[in-house]
Amino acid sequence: MITKIAIFVSGSGSNCENLIRYFMDSDKVQVSLVVSNRSDAFALTRAERLGVPTKVVGKAGLVNPDVMCPLLAEYGIDFIVLAGFLPMVPDYLIELYPRRIVNIHPALLPKHGGKGMWGHHVHEAVKAAGDTETGITVHFVSSVCDGGEIIAQHAVALNPDDSVDDIAAKEHELEMRYFPEIVERVVLDLQNKK
Repeated sequence: MITKIAIFVSGSGSNCENLIRYFMDSDKVQVSLVVSNRSDAFALTRAERLGVPTKVVGKAGLVNPDVMCPLLAEYGIDFIVLAGFLPMVPDYLIELYPRRIVNIHPALLPKHGGKGMWGHHVHEAVKAAGDTETGITVHFVSSVCDGGEIIAQHAVALNPDDSVDDIAAKEHELEMRYFPEIVERVVLDLQNKK
């Protein structure tokens, strides 16, 4: 049984590409669709180069079940991964995919989460707080921004002289290393429960 994943993206897509490559030879998980709210997201180019279908869905489409539900059904999507996707996921999608939508956040939640806390904003907040560590949090998506149940966290030590870019680089390394494995574990757990 193959679980078909849709990756939702808004930006450059390094996590998206990493996930596609990770699952390329899997007989259990397949990245079947990449959805972006921005037509200029480089993630779309990355996905197309790797042969994964892409769709651009703006805010009006995202909040409309008559747009999203048929799209996800067309590709047989079982599971959704947010990989740098900035809009809030509408409640109807959370209800349609209970415990089957996960997000990665570039900090150790509950620290540095919530509205407006994404990308460099998070790393700047980590630096401003003088945190001695940062990391990644993978969590289930709920109707509360960055508020869903935490699945996994991985931390990395910071030095007082680390710049915001240094913090970002250390955190990004954790994303590349752990995110696909965590997604795989959650998906396989779901398969085993069926």
